[in-house]
Amino acid sequence: MSVVPNHARIRLEQGQLSLGIGLRQARTPDIAEIAHAAGFDWLFVDCEHNSMSLDTASGICAAALATGITPLVRVAPGETAQATRLLDTGAMGIVFPHIETAVEAEAIASACRFPPVGHRSVPGLLPQARFRPVPLPQLIEAVNREVLVVAMLESPKALENAAEIAAVPGIDVLLMGGNDMAAEMGIPGQLGHDRMEAAVKHVVAVCRAAGKHSGVGGIYDHTLLERYIGYGARFILSGSDLAFMMVGAQLRTGFLRGLTLPDAA
Repeated sequence: MSVVPNHARIRLEQGQLSLGIGLRQARTPDIAEIAHAAGFDWLFVDCEHNSMSLDTASGICAAALATGITPLVRVAPGETAQATRLLDTGAMGIVFPHIETAVEAEAIASACRFPPVGHRSVPGLLPQARFRPVPLPQLIEAVNREVLVVAMLESPKALENAAEIAAVPGIDVLLMGGNDMAAEMGIPGQLGHDRMEAAVKHVVAVCRAAGKHSGVGGIYDHTLLERYIGYGARFILSGSDLAFMMVGAQLRTGFLRGLTLPDAA
């Protein structure tokens, strides 16, 4: 194989759950090995909601390529220039937040793939090819195939246009951002609300019709996750490094604070 395989894509194409972990606090490359050891398929390097630099994100992506976990990066809204720089330095896919129209979807799909299917500029040697000299036609075909372009739907307008967004060539996944979607609907925090449930079903249905994949993020209640996966969501942002640290830390401090200490002698 001329480029590193995209494990997130492989899981989806097999009809399996494709599980990601959000990185908001981690800043060192060993987080890739840690996440892989924990059983995740992909990293969600979050450059929208933290201060991580391009160099730090690229270093984590490069480490992930050698580890067997796929690095995906969420950029800030409209940041196609940053997206292509991250793809050039190790990312295997880009997550674009707040996509609301097919026109926006066409722009991000085009930015992330080489001609003839897109307009991404062709660089030199790529980390995804282990920096080996690969004939350009073969490299372009392989990278275009492996890159994953994820459009996040986070508003009622995005839901209204979901079918048109899913139909855009080059869009691989529609990921519903649960927290922003609920807030935009006027039901903040109510991730199990009937309207949210209907939204998940709708996204799953339009993706199936278009031959694309659907997923959810920001929804970590086990009962809700099981329900939405039952509807057909397969691309699952399973939690963040910060959230997992807080849960584990609170369990430990809760146990220790609950111990009965013997009287001092």
